[in-house]
Amino acid sequence: MAETHVLFVEDDDVIREATQLALERVGFAVTAVPDGLLGLEAFRADRPDIALLDVMVPGLDGVSLCRRIRDESTVPVIMLSARADAIDVVLGLEAGADDYVTKPFDGAVLVARIRAVLRRFGHAAGAGGATAGEGTPDEADGVLVFGDVQIDTEGMEVRRGGAPVGLTPTEMRLLLEFSSAPGTVLSRDRLLERVWDYGWGGDTRVVDVHVQRLRTKIGQDRIETVRGFGYKLRA
Repeated sequence: MAETHVLFVEDDDVIREATQLALERVGFAVTAVPDGLLGLEAFRADRPDIALLDVMVPGLDGVSLCRRIRDESTVPVIMLSARADAIDVVLGLEAGADDYVTKPFDGAVLVARIRAVLRRFGHAAGAGGATAGEGTPDEADGVLVFGDVQIDTEGMEVRRGGAPVGLTPTEMRLLLEFSSAPGTVLSRDRLLERVWDYGWGGDTRVVDVHVQRLRTKIGQDRIETVRGFGYKLRA
């Protein structure tokens, strides 16, 4: 089986070298670079399986690099930040990151988060997603219909008003989780567990930003906020 290739962009030499060794020790192939411009070059040359991007790197900061990567690929991205600052977190997620980890981090925790992201990207439909036989009365041949939104649960494609909608694998898993229980309020904790594969408490900002990103693609009124409880898909 081919090694999972990780692109790691980090300007701190000690953190970069120690993390690279820790990741290689558990079987990842790692390309580690100290700035964002080199990171973009490495991404285009190597096409890694996942990217770990520090927010504050020279040349091209991590958030801008994430945007550039997202313009070209749906490869999973985890942002790394020395602060649990809300602005850093939200900017990274809005740029298209799938998750974030706050420094200093434990190597085992980082590995677990990487593997969790890779698992859900490798299985976009996921155990928590909708499958044929679930959904609404508008379903036919594995296609769920909610207003002008069509979800092909077998082909993993989404259309709105007949036009294709480009979703990242995380966004697709999130939409499938909603579509498996239309009209049912899903808590942020449930979504973290089912979509992000967290068996432990996570930051619900990850959910909120991804819901907002999904709304911009399938319609702002399609996913309703139920204050104090979570979100639900309008059938």
